[in-house]
Amino acid sequence: PLTADDLVFSFERARSVPGSVASYAGAMRTVESVKAKDDHTLIIKTRLPNANLLPDVDSIYIVSRHAGAAASSADYNSGKALIGTGPYRFVSFVPGDRTIFARNDSYWGAKPTWDKVDFRFIANAANRTAALLAGDVDVIDKVSPTDVERLRKTPSVNVFAYQGLRALIIQPSFRAGSNEFIRDNAGKPLAENPLLDVRVRKALSLAINRPAIDERIMQGTVTEANQWMPANTFGYNPGIKNIPYDVKQAKDLLAQAGFPEGFQLTVHVPGDRYPQAPEVMQAVAQFWTRIGVKVQLEVLPWAVYAGKANKNELAVSVIAWGNGTGEAAYALTNILTTVDSSKGQGASNWGRYSNPLVDKALADSTAEFDEAKRRKILQDSVQVVSDDVGIIPLFHYQNIWAARKGLKVEPLVSDRTAATMVTEQP
Repeated sequence: PLTADDLVFSFERARSVPGSVASYAGAMRTVESVKAKDDHTLIIKTRLPNANLLPDVDSIYIVSRHAGAAASSADYNSGKALIGTGPYRFVSFVPGDRTIFARNDSYWGAKPTWDKVDFRFIANAANRTAALLAGDVDVIDKVSPTDVERLRKTPSVNVFAYQGLRALIIQPSFRAGSNEFIRDNAGKPLAENPLLDVRVRKALSLAINRPAIDERIMQGTVTEANQWMPANTFGYNPGIKNIPYDVKQAKDLLAQAGFPEGFQLTVHVPGDRYPQAPEVMQAVAQFWTRIGVKVQLEVLPWAVYAGKANKNELAVSVIAWGNGTGEAAYALTNILTTVDSSKGQGASNWGRYSNPLVDKALADSTAEFDEAKRRKILQDSVQVVSDDVGIIPLFHYQNIWAARKGLKVEPLVSDRTAATMVTEQP
């Protein structure tokens, strides 16, 4: 049975998960100690006040101490150490193919709907759609924008689309000095990184035609982004306007920064991670070429890309940030504050963006328990990042599922897919 000691083990493990590209240390950044008073009582002591403590620790997955303490990363990845208290029991895992679960009849909550759940990994969106139409699967997630209308017109299929929290974001590198992926027009590495100049970053942002990306590539399934949180979420700043598409101003800014003829830039994107990210970045590359920034796009497997991006080895990286707690501090903690593992900050700040005002905003918002004041602090931090072009937001995804007739999909806060989301529809 689950006990408080399992939470102690899970929380402490979260500070540094072996073999992980990015840890859950941000969720534990204010936690000084975690102790089990008895099997059902957990005592968390923080070194600083944290108004966001519960959403922070809620993002940590709980694993069993007796199954996980001596387990290796391979044991977790294979399923050997997967012992929990959820509505379904782990049965088997075939890497790259499927994971099978069976109903947990001892589950403490409402009786799970399904006797057996078979999660199949189908990386290609078109193949997922084909599998649904052929009756090989009952539900698919991350439906390709090009398939949405066709599926909506299919009598045997229901489509479920919800505004998501995930934003596709470009992270420029703030590494000083030369970068092999940024060169002059003769192909020679520049002595200094032009992306350190806010005028260059702003030029790159202004050169992107976001409405065209939505219309032509994403088929109207995304919402144009001017910040990392979508509208009507905690910390969203309504005073920030959409970023205009302005080629002339972009060229002027490049010239002011000393690059009237632009420069050469290699952009990297994962090909098997974020929906339509390679196609979107191909369009971005074309937009940047129009202002003189000649782009070479390299599409990498996620396993390769993530390691390079996490070490800030690239010039421009792309991340689809999920904003999993539903409020702005989550991104501040993980992708916008100065990288500092001792504080649990910047675990996914691949570009190494650093601004003391942003760091202060995280500290102030964490310690502020008055909701209105906390919202204002977060909104002000959004303005700081926007003015500084610390990131280049593109759009917010919709979360789109399709299911055979007779099934209904209701999402969780995140865009992840769980068997508990799927129920029979009268």
